[in-house]
Amino acid sequence: MQKNKMPRLTRIAALISLAFSGPGQAAPADPPETVLPTVSVVADTSIDMQGKRTIVTTDSTGLPAVVSTISQEELGTINIGRDISNMFRRVPGVVANNIDQGDTGNGFRMRGFATQGTHGADTAVYVDGVPQNTPSSQAGAGHGPAFLEWLTPEMIGQIDVIKGPVSALYGDQNRAGAVPIATVSGDVPSSISLGFDRYDGKRASLVLSGSYAFRPESPPIQSVFVADVYRTHSYRYDGSTDRDNFMWKLTTKVGDGIYSLRLNHYRADYRSAGYLLLSDLQSGKVDPRSTQAGLPGFGSGRRTMFALNRAPASGEGGWYATVYGEAFDRQRGITNTSTQQTVGTDDRNIFGGRLANNFVFGDRAALMIGAELRRDHGDAQRQIWMNGVPTANYVNAQGLNLLTYGLFVQGQVRPLDSVKLTAGVRRDWFDYDIDNRKLPGASTHYFSGVTTPKFGAVWSVLPRLDLFANVAQGFRSPAAEQISSSGGTGPLGAPGGVIYDVSPSKVKSYDVGFTTTPVDSVTLTAAAYYTLNEDEIVAQPDGSFKSVGDTTRKGYEIEARWRPLRQFSMYASYGHIIEAQANNPLPNTGAKLSVPRHQVKVGAEYKQKVQAAMLTLNADAYLTSGIPYYMGTPQTQLRDMPTYTRFDLRAVLDWKQYQLSAYGVLQPHRFSTEAAYGSAAGLLVAPQPKWQFGVSGRYFF
Repeated sequence: MQKNKMPRLTRIAALISLAFSGPGQAAPADPPETVLPTVSVVADTSIDMQGKRTIVTTDSTGLPAVVSTISQEELGTINIGRDISNMFRRVPGVVANNIDQGDTGNGFRMRGFATQGTHGADTAVYVDGVPQNTPSSQAGAGHGPAFLEWLTPEMIGQIDVIKGPVSALYGDQNRAGAVPIATVSGDVPSSISLGFDRYDGKRASLVLSGSYAFRPESPPIQSVFVADVYRTHSYRYDGSTDRDNFMWKLTTKVGDGIYSLRLNHYRADYRSAGYLLLSDLQSGKVDPRSTQAGLPGFGSGRRTMFALNRAPASGEGGWYATVYGEAFDRQRGITNTSTQQTVGTDDRNIFGGRLANNFVFGDRAALMIGAELRRDHGDAQRQIWMNGVPTANYVNAQGLNLLTYGLFVQGQVRPLDSVKLTAGVRRDWFDYDIDNRKLPGASTHYFSGVTTPKFGAVWSVLPRLDLFANVAQGFRSPAAEQISSSGGTGPLGAPGGVIYDVSPSKVKSYDVGFTTTPVDSVTLTAAAYYTLNEDEIVAQPDGSFKSVGDTTRKGYEIEARWRPLRQFSMYASYGHIIEAQANNPLPNTGAKLSVPRHQVKVGAEYKQKVQAAMLTLNADAYLTSGIPYYMGTPQTQLRDMPTYTRFDLRAVLDWKQYQLSAYGVLQPHRFSTEAAYGSAAGLLVAPQPKWQFGVSGRYFF
């Protein structure tokens, strides 16, 4: 291969790379090339900052899979508002849910996983190498939800969305895929901003960035501090959120490594209006802004954490390390009747680490070998409250001492210039002590392990056409409720209890796809997948969780991107789930899972210089339909949730050190919402306003 010739797939990736100007700078003489979120399949070598060609092993560019990358600049063009889940709005095949029940967890799901209410479970989410999924959560919804409300857009440097369990670098919950998130470093501009939204939304954000050196000859320490204070009410009368987020990150070079220390603190208190029956809303029986059963839900969160990271200062080869710790405290009260609530509490101390070495062999191969460990120690319980007062009855109450650890290997090789092969394997162990305080007879020690191999290939069959395929396994750790039963609602210390010898849940995933650029201004990407899940856990109406056995998912996703002009770009994607069902459902339950059969996303961006300023206009449309749900007892009446449509508009004007933004969100279908679930009485929904809008101003210094 000639050294002065860019590899085929690097050229293709370059054609669809994001090109925005940095915020806080004077408007450029000519508008930059504009492309909405990057989606790429990369099989070739890349060029690092020193001009060396290496096989890249970071997931955003090294795997034979469709990977969507969201940059920090891209986040500035998305209507994120009160829910950080909105950052996934444009990613093909990803359902981003606005739950609108306070800080209850983030609603995003993909590949037909995460049935209603699981808040990001079944996707392995990492921030700076730190896993975000919470095992056996009682203040969330189910096992493994990802709570990302502690993040704000100003804290995020890049997000990669990896479809399918194709990477051995990510462990628990990596069944639908993985989402590694990197926070910003100290090279961002300092700024202060104020924003105002409909329904009393007020936000103030401060970013302080700088570089400091103790001695002239020593490497500088880059510092970035982000503070975000947010207060808002909801469209619903009893909905409100008070949230404070803080982050301080220090980065410097020591020897041949880049070291960073990140400190975060998050505090939130909220009230939530709950859900209303769709039939009552349609008949006019209830006010759409009213509260479920007249008894608001509530919740709070406190998280204080640190993460220390090390990465090679040059190239991809070398040592990577992460050490982290966190005090995690959450409470969530869910309305059951006009007098009763179920209040879930998680009070955990979490710490862990990760160590890996990436061996690079010229421009033909690389091998990453690593290990990771996580300890989760604390209490998890769900207690019954009556008229705002705790009672002696519990759904469950457990003291948890969860230790997980594992080894992983991931390698890549290019036997031919046009072919790249990848292979990986993980071995993970689970060493749990479960103190069942409700049914002490079910207290137990649990130990088990799981092995998940991965294989993939990319073939550049033509200069403008790449084919890829993967066969991979992913896993989900066993939930404490699966191992140690809690029985029916009752007091602590009751007799009885059952211990189950369950194995970690595994999935087998197969996918094939292609990326092509038939002309320089057009990129097409498509993928088809088949996933067999050996153990699906579904939330029940009483708040418990049950396994419904094997489930099958089949579907495909198609995306097109077009840049007819330098200032203008468009995208469109369609995701279709052909099948998502339990193969052997429990008696009196339905087989179909509550995931959308159809999902359409369309958007456009336009950049134009206006005098000395730069104007950026974004328009996005989002549609989901064909989401099944069951009602009645037994659950035999199958219905489809109403089609949900959302339109997002955003305008950003950059002039010198000033940035002005205005946005609007239109949800035209009355009583059609993203947050809904089936019950014996019918479909319960969280009504949303037809219009939401807001403005903000930002000053860079």
